[in-house]
Amino acid sequence: MDIIWAYIVIFLLAATPLLEIIGIVPLGIISGLSPIPVALAAFLGNLLTVLLVIFLVDKVKGYLLKRKLNKQMAVEGSITYSNEEVIESKRSKRANKLWNQYGLPGLTIIGPLIVGSHIAAFMSMSFGAKRKWVTGWMITSLTFWTVITTVGTYYGLGLFVSPEDYNGVLKDFIEKE
Repeated sequence: MDIIWAYIVIFLLAATPLLEIIGIVPLGIISGLSPIPVALAAFLGNLLTVLLVIFLVDKVKGYLLKRKLNKQMAVEGSITYSNEEVIESKRSKRANKLWNQYGLPGLTIIGPLIVGSHIAAFMSMSFGAKRKWVTGWMITSLTFWTVITTVGTYYGLGLFVSPEDYNGVLKDFIEKE
């Protein structure tokens, strides 16, 4: 039963915005968890919150704009801004550059490496892409990065340690308890 909690933690970590499959899958495998369940838990966790972003993007955009305006009003006094004004962060500037160079496929495939999957999905929707296309491309992207990361970590770890000799950091901790 304790090992199930480890996979739940992997799911929750992957579901956390700004923590990506590219980092969570290796963490789980290096911890000694089985690669396939780690990959599935991380994929599903990340996908769940990315889909939430896609389907709630309008509410998220409104919230972020209101938050930004409230901060500016507190600093600058009572200044009014139109809803069209968007203050760009470094990540959104990178996402915009990706969008301009490669379009939706480029932003969703390369985005998890450069800006994160949640921001890539959010920006894709902000740039006017249709939900079904963003959803399809994000599923493709997350699948691609999950497979690449899982295979790379599993076989990369195998170059340094044989699977028989390596129990994993997390398994050692659970078994000592």
